[in-house]
Amino acid sequence: MLQKEASEVPRRSESDSESSSFAEENESDEDKDNFPEGGLKAWSVVVGAFCGSFSVFGIINSTACLLDYFQANQLKDYSPSQIGWIFGLALFLTFFCGAPIGPIFDSYGPRALIFAGSCLLVLSMFLLGECTKYWHFFMVYSVLNGIGGCLINAPLIASIGHWFLKKRGNATGIAMTSGSLGGIVFPLMLEKLFPTIGFAWATRIVGFIILFLLIIANLLVRSRLPRKPMANFRNIAPDFTVFKDLPFTLLTLGIFLMEWGIFVPLTYITSYATAHGHTTAFAFQVLAILNAGSFFGRFFAGLVADMIGRMNTLILSLGLCVLSCFALWLPAADSKPMIIVFSIIFGFVSGSNLSLSPVCVGQLCKTENYGRYFSTCWMAVAFGTLTSLPIAGQILTAHGGNFFGVIMFAGLSYAAATLSLIMARVLKVGWKIQVIY
Repeated sequence: MLQKEASEVPRRSESDSESSSFAEENESDEDKDNFPEGGLKAWSVVVGAFCGSFSVFGIINSTACLLDYFQANQLKDYSPSQIGWIFGLALFLTFFCGAPIGPIFDSYGPRALIFAGSCLLVLSMFLLGECTKYWHFFMVYSVLNGIGGCLINAPLIASIGHWFLKKRGNATGIAMTSGSLGGIVFPLMLEKLFPTIGFAWATRIVGFIILFLLIIANLLVRSRLPRKPMANFRNIAPDFTVFKDLPFTLLTLGIFLMEWGIFVPLTYITSYATAHGHTTAFAFQVLAILNAGSFFGRFFAGLVADMIGRMNTLILSLGLCVLSCFALWLPAADSKPMIIVFSIIFGFVSGSNLSLSPVCVGQLCKTENYGRYFSTCWMAVAFGTLTSLPIAGQILTAHGGNFFGVIMFAGLSYAAATLSLIMARVLKVGWKIQVIY
């Protein structure tokens, strides 16, 4: 018989009696919260989060297209590692700045944060076409896009947590599928627009699409639980005391290593295809194929997570990512069928990486503390996103453009992430596989 769900598993214990007492108290607290688990208001928040995530992660999931274009045009005199810092810094700011965003969300709600982020994100896309120098891309893409994405992303995920508990994995998965959808639409669109109307107007059109979607997000996303007062600066600072909880620390380490792994294929699959003699059109299509697999992976992972457990599902998906990197991408070389198969399978099994990670963090804290736990975790994880692409770029340069080292880096990062999450799970619920967690 399957054992109790994650929210009923004791989070901190020094003895069985204390664990039982804490579990009963926590279960009572969750019952008092009376999560809607559906209804017009709850699902409208999911729709708003879907539109917001499309805007933020649609661009992130199109990074490979932008990197390949920059390498061939505006930044052709720079190394892959140097160009990687542009995208690494944008990802870093998207997640690192969540440290103060979480507590601000707990105190003031999502509206002002999402509005400010929307302004920065739209401005970034409108100005990107005017960039000609290396520092231009740092300021417009890395800084504006990164901070704007953070102001939008953290409130979107946290808001869903206010409306769903038992169905939180499914609701979050639905919202996060939009990032994959954006990763399908934008690469295919840019493939046609770059040679016809040029880079500047192509990115402006993306900006108009994002503007429309973010208007919907601003109108629909709202919080539900009572606001908590924020007395001073310490309330928006990262709460490092949460790292005293060893399972939370191991989970954070696992997500850090996962970030090292996931953004390498997402960013370099297009360059990999062109480096092995395939056309730019095929390279852009491969990225769209990968994101199509991710779309279905995120959706089904949410359903599976609510049945067998969120962390169980994430561990399973990370293990499959290891296999796909080593068994499919590593031997692919110039084989078009192998590249396509890898893109589909990796996209599908990695789809849950970003959508389930926030939900797993939520299992380790009470709902009213979720903003602080989420922001503190992603402040640490942000350093993984900052360094992943520059490290991969440096490895690529050191190997003379051979992708063997890059693929090994991604696969080993995933392997270490899997081990870290297994350890976190064992500390919480033991070695019993049948426990839903």
